Amino acid sequence: MSAQSSPAPSSSQSTNATPRKAVTLPSLRDMATAGEKIAMLTAYDATFARAADDVGLDCLLVGDSLGMVLQGYSSTVPVTMADMVYHTRCVAAGAKTALIIGDMPYGSYHEGFDQAYRNACALMQAGAHMVKLEGGGWTVPVVDYLTQRAIPVCAHLGLTPQSVHAIGGYRIQAKDDAGAAKLKADALALEAAGASLCVLELMPSAAANAVTQACKHMATIGIGAGNGTAGQVLVLHDMLGINHGRVPRFVKNFLTGQPSVSAALAAYVSEVKAGTFPDNVLHGY
Repeated sequence: MSAQSSPAPSSSQSTNATPRKAVTLPSLRDMATAGEKIAMLTAYDATFARAADDVGLDCLLVGDSLGMVLQGYSSTVPVTMADMVYHTRCVAAGAKTALIIGDMPYGSYHEGFDQAYRNACALMQAGAHMVKLEGGGWTVPVVDYLTQRAIPVCAHLGLTPQSVHAIGGYRIQAKDDAGAAKLKADALALEAAGASLCVLELMPSAAANAVTQACKHMATIGIGAGNGTAGQVLVLHDMLGINHGRVPRFVKNFLTGQPSVSAALAAYVSEVKAGTFPDNVLHGY
C-alpha cells in the first residue's frame, strides 16, 4: 500500500510563518509615515476579535456603536461605562496582536478630569491600549490631562454620534470653508494636546485630506471621509451586511461573493491597504 501524502500546511499552520508582532502606537506612526494604510474595524466580542486579528486588522475599536448593532438602540447615547468595560474585556480576550481602542461613552468624560481619568483607567485595565473620545474644543484639556498620565487617546471629529441630538441627525460635516477651517483647527489642537489618532467621520474628502496633511504626529482614520486619510474604519456589522438598522451609503458589504466571514474581513484589509476602498464620492448616511 502506498503511503498517503500529507497536505501542505497552510500559512497559518506553517512552522516557517513569522508570527505577527503586536501593533503599537509607534508602529502605527511608522505605517502612517511610510504611507501604509491602517485597517481598523469595530469589534465587540472575543470570537470576531480573534477572526479580525487573524487576517491582519491593525486596530480594533470597541465602539459605543454596540448600542445600535448589539443592543438595538437608535443611537449610542444609552451605552454605559459598564457596557464598554465588559465588551473591551471580551475583545481583549480574543485579539492577540491588534491594537485595541476603547470608546469613552456618552457622559463618561464630561464632568471633569477626575471622571475622565477614572473611566479611561477602567477601559485600559479591561484591555484597551488606547481610549477614544468625541469632539474638539472643550475636549482638548481632557486629552492633554489623559495623555500626560500615559493614557493614549484617539480623537473623533466631524460627525460625532454622541452629539446626534445636538446637531440634528446624521449630517455631513465640514461642507463649507468655515466648517473645514474649524475642523482643521480642532484637529491641530487635539494633536498638540497629545492625541495619537483621530477618526474623521462623514465629511468631504477635501476636508479630511487637509487635516491629514496638516497633522504630522496624529494619524487620521476615515469613515465616510474619502480615501486620503491614513487609514479606514467601519462598523463590523455594516461591512458584513448584517445590520438591520440604518446602513450608511459609504459602507460596502464585503461578505458579498465571499465564502466566509474571515474571507470578507481579509478582503476589507486588502482593499484598505491597496487604497481601493473607499472611493472619494461623498455618499452620506
